[in-house]
Amino acid sequence: MLSLKEKDRPIVRKLLCAGCCVRCVLRFCCVGTSSAYRRSYQDLHKELLAFISEENSPQSHDASGEEKSSDAPPNKRMRIDEDSVTAAQTDSDICPVCLGVLQDFCDPSFAEQVSDAVKKQQYEFDSLVLTVSLPAQLSVREHSCWLHVKKEVREKSMCLGKDDVIQVKDAFKWAVQGKIGQELGAAVVANSTYLSRLFQTHQKQSGMFSHVVLPVFKIKSDRFEYESSVAVFLSVSQSVFTRMAVVKALEKISEEKFSRHYPCPPKKANTRCTALDTTCLHTSVFIAGRYNKFSRELPQTPWVIDGERRMDGSVEELIAAPLLSSFRADGFNFSSSGREDVDVRTLGNGRPFAVELLNPHRAKFNRAEIKQLQETINQSSDKIRVRDLQIVTRDATSRMKEGEEEKTKTYSALIWTQKAIESPDLEFLANIKDLRIAQKTPLRVLHRRPLAVRQRLVHSMTTIYLDKHHFTLKLCTQAGTYIKEFVHGDFGRTKPNLCDLMKTDADILELDVESVDIDWPPAIPD
Repeated sequence: MLSLKEKDRPIVRKLLCAGCCVRCVLRFCCVGTSSAYRRSYQDLHKELLAFISEENSPQSHDASGEEKSSDAPPNKRMRIDEDSVTAAQTDSDICPVCLGVLQDFCDPSFAEQVSDAVKKQQYEFDSLVLTVSLPAQLSVREHSCWLHVKKEVREKSMCLGKDDVIQVKDAFKWAVQGKIGQELGAAVVANSTYLSRLFQTHQKQSGMFSHVVLPVFKIKSDRFEYESSVAVFLSVSQSVFTRMAVVKALEKISEEKFSRHYPCPPKKANTRCTALDTTCLHTSVFIAGRYNKFSRELPQTPWVIDGERRMDGSVEELIAAPLLSSFRADGFNFSSSGREDVDVRTLGNGRPFAVELLNPHRAKFNRAEIKQLQETINQSSDKIRVRDLQIVTRDATSRMKEGEEEKTKTYSALIWTQKAIESPDLEFLANIKDLRIAQKTPLRVLHRRPLAVRQRLVHSMTTIYLDKHHFTLKLCTQAGTYIKEFVHGDFGRTKPNLCDLMKTDADILELDVESVDIDWPPAIPD
């Protein structure tokens, strides 16, 4: 039995006479029981007819408990009601409010159609979220029908808020999501990493809304505002005439002005909504780890200058290729804790990185499978090596960027000096602590970095003497320090620099990143 009350009888009759489908009738009666919407259309129609017919029985009472009176005999009144409802239903079988959404797409055959479309895309999932995209014009029809019902309940000193009406989307989901979940063998839940989206459109909606009548709207940025003096046919492109724009416009129009320019209830439609498409999407999966780079001829990301590719391969491509294949993802985004130049190696425990895999068709991997995936990456090239590979959450990746400028990095550099040096000439460098330097954006990165002067700290330095013109410099610096520019000065753009400190020209021949001091991602024991 439907959870309808005495006060709902006139509303049910009014909506059925307006040609509304049975599920829209339930929505405007605020029936919030999902099982009601899963029942067959024929059963609901039969029960609603029986419900309004009960009012004509001699024993019927109104909401206050008082007996009703009528000049017409009970049997005649019953026949009049049924005839008027039947006539309204046969004039057009398309609901003027939902345009057939709650009529044509709530049966098992449509659930099978959606399930087949999902299966063809070969996703692996245990649960899914069902979302629905509906024509913007349904908001206008909904508003019109609400005003139509509101007038009825107002006469009976009752109140029906627009938010009390069950949304078309909710009613549709209640009707079909159980059947779709059953077909797919998965639970349909409110929150899931897997999303199945249904697009439904109206035949006359494509391109133009030439048949929707409303007060004139003036477009300001992304908002619609109305002039109350004229009513015209809207001719606004679909890309601008969004559902939210319609909702905002309806909020600004008074009931009196809307009713003057738009029929209440809405006119019956000649064409119904059609299912446009079923698309599937899985939320991104995030893979984190650390990488070592052993080549001085390998960029971190693809190196493209003026549209021309320089050097084959990159760190991100070597890491991402096996991940894309295994997760069957559509694409990826690569990020890391800083970056090294193409001629710089990354040694030690490596540099933290994260890969966002877009729309993966497979998302669940156990620890053994992830370890095997790590080995696949490591065996694919001798230029890189990956460790601590693991699946992480989106929120966890933010830790990689936390304290970006506060963390420290350790480097090892091979230095050449123009002036001949001896070992004692280097000893003073070890006594320098927390040297503050000012670095104007280096000339070599000025094409991709804004011009600025950045304050950085060189926390400590140690040296290993090699010969009269070479030594190894080990530095611990604040993250973001340009090491090459600190050594040669970049034509005075970094001050002070190693040339100033040693009173001789100097240059850096080789540079290695020895450590990136951030405790992320968590280390995984071998």
